[in-house]
Amino acid sequence: MKVIDLTQTIEERMPVYPGTEGPRLEPASTYERDGFRETLLTLYSHTGTHMDAPAHLFPDRTTLDGFPASQFLGKGLVVDCREFQPGEEIPMSKIQAVRDLADQAEFLLFLTGWSRFWGKEEYFGEYPVISREICEYVLQSGKKGVGFDTIGIDPVADSGLTRHRLLFAQEVVVIENLKNLELVGSELFWFAALPMKYQDADGAPVRAVALTEEV
Repeated sequence: MKVIDLTQTIEERMPVYPGTEGPRLEPASTYERDGFRETLLTLYSHTGTHMDAPAHLFPDRTTLDGFPASQFLGKGLVVDCREFQPGEEIPMSKIQAVRDLADQAEFLLFLTGWSRFWGKEEYFGEYPVISREICEYVLQSGKKGVGFDTIGIDPVADSGLTRHRLLFAQEVVVIENLKNLELVGSELFWFAALPMKYQDADGAPVRAVALTEEV
């Protein structure tokens, strides 16, 4: 079994969603003073590679701690969308091209190639986004979640968060800021994205990994 880390490292001065404060990692205890090391972490719940819950947008909907742990593990499929340009919409034809595998997957992860801009200004610009038809397919096929190697599922300019709202009509989670999707391949694999468990979690950082058969 090969384990591929799909997670961006949380660090100060990392990319964060426009208008959000970056994380702070402050020494709380030191070897010299206390005999051990401890760090005070201050960060927004949607920092780094993270998961959105339906409660992110809708009151009285499911929070991450309200989901069973099984929601965060399942068969994944990477959909290669690197041919699309900034601002272009990814059509349902990309799913149709791999429909047999897509129907079996519990998580669809969209590889746009945008993680190569992590830490650069381009990361906050326009990037490919999925179509409404793909959102409807995700709902109709009962997926557990979708994931992206971009800072959001909606364009940064879409303050209404249209795609989030479509998907959160059901118990779907959204993972953003993934990386290394190009290393996973085109077959089904085991995907795990385990969020930090805190009370009434609207979102949380995750450690996302792909488990594939070793070649």
